[in-house]
Amino acid sequence: MSNVSISTNKLTIGYSDNRKSNIENRKIVQRDLTFSLHEGEMVCMLGPNGCGKSTLLRTLAGLQPALSGEYNLSPSLQGRSGEAAKHIALVLTERLSMDNTTVHDVVAMGRYPYTSFLGGLTQQDEAIITEALQQVGFSALPFREGTGVDSSMFNAHSDGEKQRILIAKALAQQTPIILLDEPTAHLDLPHRILVLRLLRRLAHEQGKTVLISTHELDLALALSDRILLMTPGKGVQLDTPDRLRQNNAFTDAFGMDIFNPLG
Repeated sequence: MSNVSISTNKLTIGYSDNRKSNIENRKIVQRDLTFSLHEGEMVCMLGPNGCGKSTLLRTLAGLQPALSGEYNLSPSLQGRSGEAAKHIALVLTERLSMDNTTVHDVVAMGRYPYTSFLGGLTQQDEAIITEALQQVGFSALPFREGTGVDSSMFNAHSDGEKQRILIAKALAQQTPIILLDEPTAHLDLPHRILVLRLLRRLAHEQGKTVLISTHELDLALALSDRILLMTPGKGVQLDTPDRLRQNNAFTDAFGMDIFNPLG
């Protein structure tokens, strides 16, 4: 078994409202989550809307505090305060608008944890940026003929293209852990497959831990090593797709037989 990279113990996630008393200020989304993710595996997180998938990702990434319980990185990543950006890359689904920002500059943000105080990029950084863009299908960024639109600018791209650029930023960050919230939401089918295959290769060939929140049931079942299945108010199950299906876990989580849509 590969090494554990992320582990949780009775982790409770949700939101706090500091304007209220300690008793009233918590909105619990999920409680007592205990699981471990390993190096070298791609895990897809499935579950109905509102069950806490995005909240869990944001908690694991350190964007919001856990309400209680424990969350730990592997010992090899501990003891490096202030270096979270070297440990975990996070890709969210929010639609971003960055005026006067080039695609190169967006992806270059992934190199900032490694640059000098002045933020200068080395030749190695530039090579990493170029490779990250190529990995998500951007080999060149010319003007779009007949449109006058400079596709080197981030805002010149469609939502799907922007999503791939943000994934490239995460790749350029070169972290051992990559968390993605519905990374294929705005992509067409060929690019959905391209992105998930790429993430699977990164896990298997480079030993990264990849956790993806997705609604792409068919692709998740086909490409993930394990499924983190979240049931509203009832926590998570982490197992192989086959064993979860044998135990009717998907039916319990979604409240219906999702493998038999005709009933």
